Amino acid sequence: MEKINFSVHINAPASKVFNAITDKNQYQQWTTEFNPTSTFEGGWNKGDKILFVGVNKDGKKEGMVSTIEENIPGKQISIKHLGFVDGENEITEGPAVESWAGAKEEYFLREENGGTTFDVALDVTGDFKDDMERMWPKALAKLKGMLEGQA
Repeated sequence: MEKINFSVHINAPASKVFNAITDKNQYQQWTTEFNPTSTFEGGWNKGDKILFVGVNKDGKKEGMVSTIEENIPGKQISIKHLGFVDGENEITEGPAVESWAGAKEEYFLREENGGTTFDVALDVTGDFKDDMERMWPKALAKLKGMLEGQA
């Protein structure tokens, strides 16, 4: 696995950025770059199981099975990916997940002068790297636009 990083500066306080990351309605807006039907099931508290899911072009639910390893409001979220969602099944072992199970996705927020730098660190395998490098900057730009457009 390889770690890739993304960063965006948003002219909004860290509490507002953090809320947009974890609030279901706002999450569903900025994550459309990954899948137009992106959502999550579960919670963002430390120790919570969370499913990052959407519906594929055939109408089947798919996504990631994960756990929240750390949640420091306004500062950090650490996510550990355990497997994937395939319809109503959660696949957390076997050859399909061996190469990337345990991958981390971490969010760091630093507030300065009323603005926030939002850094993302993501473990990826080669087959997902190009997609992540294409989608994350678009998602972060959408998040920035959402928050800076709010009065």
